[in-house]
Amino acid sequence: MTSSTRSNARLAPASGTVDPAALAVDPAPLAAGSVDVEPIDTVEVESDLEKSDLDSAVESAGFDSDAAASARRLPEGHADARAAAPEAFDPPDSAAGPSSDDPGTPTGGPGRAPGAGGRFTRHPALALAVRSWRQLTSMRTALLLLFLLALAAVPGSLLPQRAINPMRVEQYRADHPTLGPLLDRFSGFDVFAAPWFAAIYLLLFISLIGCLSSRIRWHARALFTAPPKAPARPGRLPGGSAWTSPMESADAMAAARQALRRRRFRATATAGEAHDAKGTADHSVAAEKGYLRETGNLVFHIALVGLLAAVGFGSWYGYSGTVLVVSGSGFANTIISYDQFNAGQRVDTAKLRPFSLTLDRFNATFQPSGQPSDFRADVTYAAALNAPTRKATIRVNHPLVIGNAKIYLIGHGFAPHFVLRDAARKVVWEANVPCTPRDGMFTSTCTVKIPDTGLPALGVRKEPQQLAFSGVFTPTTRLDPTQGYVSAFPAARAPGLTITGFVGNLHLNEGIPQNVYTVDTRDLRQITMTGPAGSERTAQVLALDNPRQRTLTGLPGGMSLEADRVAEFATFQVKSDPFKGEALLFAVLIIVGLIASLRVRRRRVWVRARPAAAGGCTVEIGGLSRSDADGFAVELAQLTTLVREATGPAGTDRSVPTASESSGAEPASTEPASTEPASTEPGSTEPSSTEPGGTAAGDAASSASEREH
Repeated sequence: MTSSTRSNARLAPASGTVDPAALAVDPAPLAAGSVDVEPIDTVEVESDLEKSDLDSAVESAGFDSDAAASARRLPEGHADARAAAPEAFDPPDSAAGPSSDDPGTPTGGPGRAPGAGGRFTRHPALALAVRSWRQLTSMRTALLLLFLLALAAVPGSLLPQRAINPMRVEQYRADHPTLGPLLDRFSGFDVFAAPWFAAIYLLLFISLIGCLSSRIRWHARALFTAPPKAPARPGRLPGGSAWTSPMESADAMAAARQALRRRRFRATATAGEAHDAKGTADHSVAAEKGYLRETGNLVFHIALVGLLAAVGFGSWYGYSGTVLVVSGSGFANTIISYDQFNAGQRVDTAKLRPFSLTLDRFNATFQPSGQPSDFRADVTYAAALNAPTRKATIRVNHPLVIGNAKIYLIGHGFAPHFVLRDAARKVVWEANVPCTPRDGMFTSTCTVKIPDTGLPALGVRKEPQQLAFSGVFTPTTRLDPTQGYVSAFPAARAPGLTITGFVGNLHLNEGIPQNVYTVDTRDLRQITMTGPAGSERTAQVLALDNPRQRTLTGLPGGMSLEADRVAEFATFQVKSDPFKGEALLFAVLIIVGLIASLRVRRRRVWVRARPAAAGGCTVEIGGLSRSDADGFAVELAQLTTLVREATGPAGTDRSVPTASESSGAEPASTEPASTEPASTEPGSTEPSSTEPGGTAAGDAASSASEREH
């Protein structure tokens, strides 16, 4: 079968469609291996294998061309001919090779099985795995997982978290006896350590890495690849123009390349021995700019992955703990000193940094309305064993930094001082007991448990006789007619304590963990006491500032209990994250990458020169931008002026040649002194040939673009 790069066809005068009768083919000669098509009044045109100027320029700019253009239909005669003699279109060596329909010669790779028609398909399990991986590593899935991660973090900000404030968690469970245990079952108070949160986090991490791996390879390849070659008629692009220059084509393109490089374009010129399809020397420059946009996009996503990795490694190698410290006491950085401690899987708790801290004084100031004004904790600390002590002040959001650890002030309250004496007025037990705040005025509940009272055991089982007291502390005590004793201000101006007592077995010596802020009264009996409210009463009211109204008597064994003063306590959170510096760096890179991806525009510019008949050359320039067409139009005009000046003294401006001009036809109207493209006759139906790389349809589109501009 013979073929040619040129085809003879009848062109419809107006629409440019192909007359099927002109291409009617007798299928019989196809079997013999040759076909001759007899034209009727034919006009020779370029083969449709060559793309139009606009098509090639758009594809060179990185845009997707029309999908319909890639699915061209064969004319009716050709389709019938292929059906009549399909072997005529087989490759020459196909007859000698094995048939794909032969079951004895499979050609599929591993994991593939023969399917219908002799084709090999993937195993269903492998195909499912491939589809699942592609779906997981798609950008749409990554965005969905990122949204789910943000949504999953919402409960962590709305609900109290056990790692931050365990007292608030216990209070929430007490206030919501039905909802609290249900939330705790689904890790509602440990959101960021929950399995479902870790699953979303891990899937997002894998999805982002899968998305970026291919994009990084493509971008790296594009950075080291020359810009796409210039189209045949760059001046026919929107905003393009042409002019004559006295310089030779090669010299003009060298000057244009230098001019574009001065504007920080990545410009390449065609080699001197390059030729186009007609054998004419190709003198052109292709330049592009704006790869920083994609670089910024990749930096943003890579930094996001880095941030997630830094947070993940920080959770492995970091730890956090909360400790309640009463004024005048302190703690050391050991696991037994913390009220609650959470360590990563890679943390050796025996090798924590050996620092210590003492709370010298806590001072809380409030506005007249009771709103907090400032919280200040004055501390003394030593950064290591045998290290000199130093003074520091810790405030809210102003932590103390010791190595990789930060010590935050997260809460405070009141801790009345209780003293238990026996009948001989000898001190049996004394301690500051922290009370749990309940409202903004710091009305607090106090639980006092005294295991060693010196009372004799009772019964055959020798049940110990231990004391327990439960009360409500009010910093500024006022008597409300309906609510009883309440606090009118959060500072300890008139501290008071309403208290009741119990005696019995607290089960403190059985090794079973208990809540230190509640009293289990199952094996206890309530006792009567003598105090400021009267004799033999189950409840008493103590005024801690009044020495005559702060002692309870009439306790079992003739003992007495005194609340002689009140101290303040502070709750500290110690958090160590060795990867916090890396997390900060990646957070900054995220912002930088986002700014670059939003501010930088991707654009390409092409310049082409052709020798002129009268000497010199004709220079054409055009360009395309992926976004911000209006802004690029201004930039292209500036580049046109710059290249025009670089290619020598201003010659005669000329419009971009239309199809009719290139075929020798007289244009409808031209303006030699104008830089605007020449207009064509709107009603002209004269078919036109194209320059190399173009088609009749491309000329029609170019003419339409010329009329618009």
